[in-house]
Formats: sequence, structure tokens, C-alpha cells
Amino acid sequence: MINKKLPKMFYGGDYNPEQWDKPVWDEDMRMFQLAGIDVATVNVFSWALLQPSENEYNFELLDEIMDKLHENGLYACLATSTGAHPAWMAHRHSDVLRVDFQGRKRKFGGRHNSCPNSPTYRKYARLLAGKLAERYKDHPALLVWHVSNEYGGECYCDNCAAAFRVWLQQRYGSLEAVNKAWNTRFWGHTFYDWEEIVPPNELSEQWGPTRTNFQGISLDYTRFNSDSLLECYKEEHEELKKHTPDIMVTTNLMGTFKPLDYFKWAKHMDIVSWDNYPAADTPVSRTAMTHDLMRGLKDGAPFMLMEQTPSQQNWQPYNSLKRPGVMRLWSYQAVARGADTVMFFQLRRSVGACEKYHGAVIEHVGHEHTRVFRECAQLGAELQQLGDSLLDSRVPSRAAIVFDWENWWAVEFSSGPTVALQYVEEVHKYYDALYQANIQVDMIGTDADLSGYDVVIAPVLYMVKSGYAQKVEEFVQGGGTFLTTFFSGIVNENDIVTLGGYPGELRKVLGIWAEEIDALLPGKQNRIVMKKELGSLQGEYACEMLCDLIHSEGAEIIAEYGDDFYQGMPVVTANTFGQGQAWYLASSPEPSFLQGLLQQLCRDKGIEPLLETPAGVEVSRRRKDGKDYYFLLNHNATPQTVDAAAIDAVDVLAGGKAGIVELPAHGAVILQAAASAEDTRSGSAQGVLSR
Repeated sequence: MINKKLPKMFYGGDYNPEQWDKPVWDEDMRMFQLAGIDVATVNVFSWALLQPSENEYNFELLDEIMDKLHENGLYACLATSTGAHPAWMAHRHSDVLRVDFQGRKRKFGGRHNSCPNSPTYRKYARLLAGKLAERYKDHPALLVWHVSNEYGGECYCDNCAAAFRVWLQQRYGSLEAVNKAWNTRFWGHTFYDWEEIVPPNELSEQWGPTRTNFQGISLDYTRFNSDSLLECYKEEHEELKKHTPDIMVTTNLMGTFKPLDYFKWAKHMDIVSWDNYPAADTPVSRTAMTHDLMRGLKDGAPFMLMEQTPSQQNWQPYNSLKRPGVMRLWSYQAVARGADTVMFFQLRRSVGACEKYHGAVIEHVGHEHTRVFRECAQLGAELQQLGDSLLDSRVPSRAAIVFDWENWWAVEFSSGPTVALQYVEEVHKYYDALYQANIQVDMIGTDADLSGYDVVIAPVLYMVKSGYAQKVEEFVQGGGTFLTTFFSGIVNENDIVTLGGYPGELRKVLGIWAEEIDALLPGKQNRIVMKKELGSLQGEYACEMLCDLIHSEGAEIIAEYGDDFYQGMPVVTANTFGQGQAWYLASSPEPSFLQGLLQQLCRDKGIEPLLETPAGVEVSRRRKDGKDYYFLLNHNATPQTVDAAAIDAVDVLAGGKAGIVELPAHGAVILQAAASAEDTRSGSAQGVLSR
């Protein structure tokens, strides 16, 4: 439970009363109570109000806000407000200003405009966090701490250059080791003094976000930037914990945000929280995957949905309204996949600046007689009805997909073989194949224990970190099914090629070797020709983008290429290794092939769909205290019917037995049943199930 003061699913969102005259606050409190809102995220961007100058602090307004919330039965997710430094700081201390990718020194403006290695920024951010914690540690409204806001961005200033050199010394120990890791004899780049190393931006090694002369340098600077921002978070976290050791501390992540290694960040977060902003045309399976990824950051622990819009966004090219029912539907999608909160940005629409058209619970009209408010109030009443029934429940999964930020960076820094390869999109293809079958899956990092799973899928595992091949071998040896794909096993963690034939360290467990990689032009395809029937798979299927030219070294050839000079060479293989199997897909197949293959691999391990549903109806399941909670989510604009009689469930919100479930357009239903006997090897839920 996030905080025992509020033993239910948190409901609320970002609230900025400092932007409004105080008479508005009373109306806000009335409307929050009507909507069932019980948590307000406050003080997110108030640094300039809290600290007018170096040695002057003023907490009177925040005192009033905190007291106002408490007097009206609301709680605070209290932010440290360090996401944007004050203008006086930029004016008097230029070291806080970032240098951009083109080498230009910024002026004051925007947000996330602070250099993470600025001594001035770190000093005042740490001081402010400490003062807030000391002042509000015993305030009855304090529920959870929110550090900064949506960390991100890069800096290439002299402070960062100096800090990068220190980071390299700590990572490698010597210049000789750096030169070896980066292969600096290429293009005469050998370094003889630490001061010779400069950040890789447009003035040095890079000419674009993913285009670089030296992958090793760029990869390490990306790691360094993620670590630098993490150090800023950790310093504030430390200050907060000094005074409030029992209050959870978080910061809001942004899903598949590329610059930060969230698996590393999650180790220092008491609970993961994130901001969910899909576009109207974002595949719902992509959103589901991101929820699962956020849950996976802390080994399946519940997370906070910190932000979503009640209606529309304002920063996308086309900011469509959420259609009636969609806000509720997407809220329950988050809950179904591990969220223990439903929170919005924002509770009241701003009157000016760049977020004045971002949706809110209270619209510019200022009263409760709006569609959006009515929908929010309905959801608030339902969350009150659910109480603590779902809190701390887990999502039992026996299949897992590996997602790795460092591998992502390395794949897209790679100079070749194709610009079409986008790591997240490729991972999503495999996730979607299981999603369409209503097979639950965990998203895991390379540090995860594999023993709780039956099937582990690692798409485009280009970078194989030290010890990971052995982990895979032990998993397969013990009876697991492992699948990886083209462009895997190529390099180590320094982006240095593993010699002796691709897929490098995975060659033994996969029973193959690859000698070439063919990049197909846009619109070009090859064919996967099945040599044997595999469940529903037979005949031919299209494949595209990349084609590994592989040879079997003991692996069974399941399918061959149908075209080009490598017609007849293996494209799908399965290698028996110990008690398990290791599969290799040498190209990127069409969706129907992936769906057939992955469903068959799961079926072979006794993993069945949660329920059979019409297309567009998502099913997910959470488990707690011997009970299963099934979420039936209709993403269609038309009503749908689901036969749920087999699980012998009751409708949690409506009551009564659930047999044939009628789902309205964009409808969501929660069913409760006795926990099923399978899933005893569930990965993320294993610890919960054994208790």
C-alpha cells in the first residue's frame, strides 16, 4: 500500500492553485468532492515562489494549500518543484544553463533547462527538498513525495565534460581500458590524457540523435547522461528520506522514453510512477505494453498512474478528444496492468501559457455540468466502491519479453545495417502477438530472474551483456523456451563485435551461426516457407527488413527462405538444449506468423489465453488473496459480447454472476473469481503466490 492514510486506489491529479485567486480554491474543493477526488499533486513548478533568492524561502502559500487540502479531506502528492529553476538562478549562476547538442549555451526559459552536473543546481535542489521534508514531515495531508517532474534532456557543457571524464575513470579505471572499449585505433582516436575526451555532440563525434562516428563514445555518454540525472534524483530522495523515512518517494517516468535507463532508475524509486499520453491512433497494445513495462521495472510491483488527460492533450499534431467512455476504459487498462492509482494532468485547466488547452477535470467553463466532469465523477464513485480490493495485487505471467535500454541505444546508434530497424517497434510486434491472444506477459530487464517463466522472448538482442548468455543457457537447460531474432548476439556491452560468427555468445544455445545480414529495401520482402507444420502454421509467410543468412549447427530447421540467392537457407530454427528449446527467427515476419508461432510456443508450455474474446476486446488479470480479477476492456466503438462462464465469476461493480458479458462500446467490466490453479511458475507474481 502506498500510504495507509488512504487505503484505496488514489484518485486525483496535478493541481496548481497558485495560478488562481483564492476564491477559486473553495469551488475547486467542492467540485473535487463531487468527483470523488482524494489526492492532489501540488507544488510541481513552484520553485520561483518558494525561493525568491539565494537565501530567502517563503512557504506561506504552500502552507495554505496543504492546509486547504487537509481541511477538505484531500491528500497531497507533494512535489519538490525542482523541474524548473527560477529565473534569478539562471541570471546569477550561468552554470545551471545547459549547452545543447549544437554547442549553444541556453538562456532562461522552458523547463528541464538545468544542467544536471551544475553545482549550483544540485546545491539548491538538495536544499529545497530538505526544507520541504523538514517542514511538512508531520503534515496530515502528506501522502507521497514527487521529485522534480519528467526528468529528461541532455547537456554538453564543460561541467558535464569534466563529470563525464570522472564517470569514465570510475567505469574503466584507466585510459588504456577506455581506448580498448571504444576501439580508438580506428580513425586515429587514441587518447593519452583524460582532458582530450570531449562529449560527443554535433561539434565532435555525432551528426544526429542516432548518427555517430564512434558508437562506444556515444553509448557511454548516453549512459552518463542517464546516470547524471539519476544522481540529481537520488540527492533529493536522500534529503526527503532523512526526515520522512516511511513516506514513499517517486518521480514520474514517461514510458518508453529513450534517454533514461528506467530499469536502473527504478532501483532508487520506492514506487514507479509514469505519465500515459497515447495519441488517438496509438495501438492499444502499445499502451498495454508500456503499462507492463512500467510494472516490470520493479519486478511486477504495482505502479502509480501519475498523469493522463481526462479529455485531450495539447502538444500533439492532432489533439483529438477522448470519446465517451474512453477515459474510463483507458484508466481501467492501467489498473488491469498494475496501477494502484488513477491520476490526471490536470485538475483545473490553466488560464494561460502552453498548457491552457490541455484537458482537465474542471474545464474553462468552470462548473460540473460537462461531459468530462460527469465521466470523472462516475469513475471516482467506482474507485470508492472498489476500495482496497485491488491494492497490492499482482499480474501473474508465465511468459516474458526482454526490454533493455542500453540495447536500444546500441541498436539505433549502429551504423547499419538498416535505418528501418526501430527497437521499440520490433519489441512491440512480439508483444502484440501475445496481446491479440489474451496471453499475459511481463516486460523484464536483463537483470531479471528467468526461473519464474516458461517462455522468454528477447527480440533484437543485439547487445549481450556479460553473463547474460550463461543466464539464457541455464534457463533453457532447465526446461525453458527462449526465442530471439535477427541482429542478436552481435556485440558486447561496449558495442564491440563478438568474433567467431554471429550470434556470438548465443551461438551455443541457439545451435546456429550467421555469416551475413541482408537489408531489404522498403517495400521488398522475402518468404518464410514452412518445412513442417507447427500448430496453425503451414505454407508460406512474408518477411522483411533484415534477413540473417544462417547455418544450422544442430538446430532443427523449421522454415527456410523462399527467395533470392539464399533461398533454401534456414529462417526459423529450434535447438534442443538440455530440457528446453532455443528458437531463432532470422527475419521480421508478418503478424500472422508471429501470432501463430508465439501462441504455439506458449501452448506447448501449457500457457493458454485468459479468455476467448472478439477482436478489440482486451483481457487482463490481477491476483490477490486467492482471488483473480479479470478486466474485460472493449476498445471497439461497437458493443461486444464475451462468454465468461468458464471462470465462474461475479461482476465486481454491478454485482451478480457473470456468464455472457455484454460490453458496451468502449466499456469495461471487472470480474472476480477464485484464483486458477495454473500459473504456479508465474514470474512477477511468484513471490506473492508463494506467500
